[in-house]
Amino acid sequence: MSYSIIIPARYESTRLPGKALRLIAGKPLLQHVYEQALKSQADRVIIATDDVRIEAFAKRLNADVCMTGQHHRSGTERSAEVISMTGLDDDEVIVNLQGDEPMMPAACLDQVAGLLTAKDEVAPMATLCEQLHSAADIFDPNTVKVIMDQHGYAMYFSRAPIPWHRDSFNDASSEMPDGQAYFRHIGLYAYRAGFIRHYLEAEVCPLERTESLEQLRVLYMGHKIRIAPAIKATGPGVDTEADLNRVEALLATSGY
Repeated sequence: MSYSIIIPARYESTRLPGKALRLIAGKPLLQHVYEQALKSQADRVIIATDDVRIEAFAKRLNADVCMTGQHHRSGTERSAEVISMTGLDDDEVIVNLQGDEPMMPAACLDQVAGLLTAKDEVAPMATLCEQLHSAADIFDPNTVKVIMDQHGYAMYFSRAPIPWHRDSFNDASSEMPDGQAYFRHIGLYAYRAGFIRHYLEAEVCPLERTESLEQLRVLYMGHKIRIAPAIKATGPGVDTEADLNRVEALLATSGY
């Protein structure tokens, strides 16, 4: 299996300024992410940033680093600039690993890349999900839900509870409904380099704008997204001070 990992990493963060270089268990957040990526089967790991402080730290790690523009609105856009700068082939499989996912297992990086490297795969993009086990998570708009078809392709992503369980949810039940599995989307993407150029040429679609979920543009364009349950628990990302403390506690006991 041949693929590359791009780690978009910004210094500025509204909820946790400088989070890429904040210490967790004695190491900057970005270092944890980078070291997880190195455990994978990827041929190349590239850190993509717009900040000289992150660039300098990446160089201290002897990492491959690309300085990108400050105008990007998403990690996908930043990755697209890296693809252009490095001249990656259109058929190259790229895994976009966000720079705030310090506990993402290397096995999941290989898994999501493998979904696209299958010879008969028609989707230009792949991602992962995890099953939900509480009604609170189902109704949490910060937890993105996904439904998929019998062939392993995403049908829709939403911040709302999908599918809507008519009998249980109309009664405002706080219990998990019987007979229906619910899945949360994990923000880990694999795509072919050439597709990202095509994707960014398309306008933001109404569904994407309404839900604030960029993957909906792919479905709106008529493309398939391959999806599978993650083979290992992915752990929490870091967006806030509370997240940072939670991850630090987990790292102290998990052996990552």
